[in-house]
Amino acid sequence: MLTDDDPVFDNWDQDATALDARYWEADPVAVSGQLATAGVRLADLYAAVPDGQWPRTGRRSNGSTFTVETLGTYCVHDVVHHLHDVGARSQLP
Repeated sequence: MLTDDDPVFDNWDQDATALDARYWEADPVAVSGQLATAGVRLADLYAAVPDGQWPRTGRRSNGSTFTVETLGTYCVHDVVHHLHDVGARSQLP
């Protein structure tokens, strides 16, 4: 979204991905390390968004529009939501 004007992103079926990747078989310790590493990378990417670039748009395959800012907001919401789903909410500050 920072390099292309209004890109369209393919649909991603998170439920199919979970089944295909057999998430329930993952080692929780390994996953927590992977999530921590990915979280730091994601924070670095968002910290590097230049001023004025937050309103840049992208579209889902169904035509719904979002911005760099709303994608980041949704991403944080999704992480918190899923931590709550697995009973980890009490671990958040």
